[in-house]
Amino acid sequence: MSAVTTADVADPGALRLRSLLSGARRAPKPLGRGLVTTGSVFLLSSVLTFGLGALSSANPGAAVLGDTATPADIARMNHQFGLDRPLPVQFFSWLGHALQGDLGRSWFTTVPVSQSIGQALPVDLSVAGLALLMAVVIGGAGGIAAALSNGGRVDRGITAVCAVLGTLPAFVIAIGLIAVVSVQLGLLPSGGYVPFGQDPGQWLRFSLLPAFALSLEAAAGIARQLRTSLVGALRENYVTGASMRGLSERRVLFGHVLRNAAGPALTVLGMSVPMLIGGAVVTERIFNLPGIAQLSLQAAQEHDVPVIQGTLLVTVAVVLIANLAVNAGLTALNPAGRRRQAAESGGKSL
Repeated sequence: MSAVTTADVADPGALRLRSLLSGARRAPKPLGRGLVTTGSVFLLSSVLTFGLGALSSANPGAAVLGDTATPADIARMNHQFGLDRPLPVQFFSWLGHALQGDLGRSWFTTVPVSQSIGQALPVDLSVAGLALLMAVVIGGAGGIAAALSNGGRVDRGITAVCAVLGTLPAFVIAIGLIAVVSVQLGLLPSGGYVPFGQDPGQWLRFSLLPAFALSLEAAAGIARQLRTSLVGALRENYVTGASMRGLSERRVLFGHVLRNAAGPALTVLGMSVPMLIGGAVVTERIFNLPGIAQLSLQAAQEHDVPVIQGTLLVTVAVVLIANLAVNAGLTALNPAGRRRQAAESGGKSL
């Protein structure tokens, strides 16, 4: 059992992080390794996030009080925000409260940062979730069709389309969709947002275009990777054996080959999450979505450091959780790897 230092007792953030990492080390492999890595990356990201805010020239006292503020007024305001304490004390206090869901308050509106993020994050999660679903459906169908037509016209056509989509930024696709679907055809609205809980039908109408614009690049990557994996898997001996036993081509493909070939495509899907978040910065502006990207952009323009730190930390957490989900999916798709790890764990325990 590791000793708890006096600094840890005085610091709830350090104590909570230590307990999380300790619990992750005791978790079953490979989940334990993933949790330890995720915790380490999260800690490093939190240090960088806090450091960026600490190194900024923004002074909340001067910004909030204005040009008429005296040095005494600025010093009093900085003391109120806790900025007159040493940086390590500020960091661990901020991290400890962040792990409990308290990301501080905005310097200008005094609204809790967690409340602002709680209103903006569901917009991004719902649109990104729809975009990932579209990417899986479009990319999966394209990859399977290209693999089954290996070297044929369908294969060459899908490969060419994927090459084009992979070079087009999301905002270019978004503008094109608005011009065609919204302006010329009038089928879907060009901007705005309705929460899913308020009206699922309207949510879908407002979310289709931004989700489709974000999904195409990810779909192209999934289709290319799945096509390559399927072409190789279809040449394996077990495919020939299954066909000789009388199994239909559909059953062989979806029951055996696709499961073995889906791992690299799933990895591409996990790598698409940071891409979706990065593309949301521009896409939210084009479609007028009140998401976390617009919240962070407005905070950056106002030099509202607590909001910037909170949005960055939450974004990093979302990406890390997505990576954990992808690793869990890869483990589920690889039963041989699970059996080997279980054997290694059993051998070490003897």
